[in-house]
Amino acid sequence: MNCWANTRPHHLYHCSASTLCWPQKQFVSYHPLLAAQFSILLSDKVSFPKESMAINVNSSQHIPVFPAAAASDSNGDVHESSKNGMLNGKTAKGSGTTARNRRLLKVREEKRKREYDHLHNYPAWAKVLEDACKYDEELRAVLGDSIGNPELMRKRVEERVRTKGRDFQKSKTGSVLAFKVSFRDFNPVDSYIWFELYGSPSDRDVDLIGSVIQAWYVMGRLGAFNSSNLQLANSSMEYNPLYDADQGFEVMPSSFHDISDVEFQDNWGRFWVDLGTSDFFAIDVLLNCLTVLSSEYLGIQQVVFGGRRMGDWEEGMTSTDDGYKHFKI
Repeated sequence: MNCWANTRPHHLYHCSASTLCWPQKQFVSYHPLLAAQFSILLSDKVSFPKESMAINVNSSQHIPVFPAAAASDSNGDVHESSKNGMLNGKTAKGSGTTARNRRLLKVREEKRKREYDHLHNYPAWAKVLEDACKYDEELRAVLGDSIGNPELMRKRVEERVRTKGRDFQKSKTGSVLAFKVSFRDFNPVDSYIWFELYGSPSDRDVDLIGSVIQAWYVMGRLGAFNSSNLQLANSSMEYNPLYDADQGFEVMPSSFHDISDVEFQDNWGRFWVDLGTSDFFAIDVLLNCLTVLSSEYLGIQQVVFGGRRMGDWEEGMTSTDDGYKHFKI
């Protein structure tokens, strides 16, 4: 006969081995799970003699007391849903979607919205830029990872325009057409060299052309264009070639004598030159430089060696208000 057999499940009684069981003040809260735990433990460890109804404790093991985990109302009764969950030894499962599913649903909704905006609200100019990126490496480098974001694409292009300067929209890219070369009574020691551009040059274009002419003059001034000392021009590089430094030192030097500043009026430019004792292949070197300059950076329509006046050039017009620009050599 168990001590708790004729009592309510959640009423506990204090018992000793020499006395009868008497009701004592309850020392745990009303909790069905706790009462069940006590009943299991007491059924194995405690026995009651019939004649005295005293408790004979066979073991000195202490009965563990677990804190209540279920919520109760104001009357001390545990909610039915909590009883069922706790008695089964499992926590009641919540209903609805998990946080991960909600995040995935949100991501899918945002993706569908972006695709809809891309098809129906995407600017036409942005589509043009995306198509152009397939064939233009420079534009692709400018836009970078902004493709697909019109606002970021606009900022990248505006930033590029600011770095290029106020003349960004002017024609200053390379030309796919080769420029024309002509000679008009060209005198190597006293002549102008003219070049016609596709448009009025910007300050950047003036610096670019002027730097090329200046480098060409510096090389000529140092005797670079001397055909008398071309020891390696026709040598094969498959084997280690030999260079005779004494022969190069004894060759008669040749150098440029003088050159003027590079001047611009509208889309025409010119500079005066005295090649001095330099060989004519200096002209070939200059044309090779201008060919790459025209195809990659600044389009050139034609180059003219010699002549006193080309296009609408006016002597003495040196005012910047009239479109005059120059590069100091």
